[in-house]
Amino acid sequence: MDHVFIEGLEIEALIGIYDWERRIRQPLVFDIEMAFDNRIPAATDAIADTLNYKAVSNRVVEYVSQSAFELVETLAERVAQIILAEFGVQRVRLKLSKPGAVRGARAVGVMIERSAS
Repeated sequence: MDHVFIEGLEIEALIGIYDWERRIRQPLVFDIEMAFDNRIPAATDAIADTLNYKAVSNRVVEYVSQSAFELVETLAERVAQIILAEFGVQRVRLKLSKPGAVRGARAVGVMIERSAS
């Protein structure tokens, strides 16, 4: 299976469990890999046949920017569900990083992989 990816998509969001986190927006970084058969768009050379990574990015930015979850785990699940439901993706692997959340670590976060039902 082919993969389309979005790497290092940075989005400011309200995320966290502590009171101070509920008052500020923090950067989150998304790496998204989506299983998609690229043979048809390769043959037609038509954007309409592709998994449009700009459209996926815009949708993720829109959703995450408006979210207010406490846990990165919840946000990762919701984003994966959106990608599977709205973009005809068979499988998505998503890494959500929260830079600077733990002193001494560049980032912490979660990696999930989900498939269409």
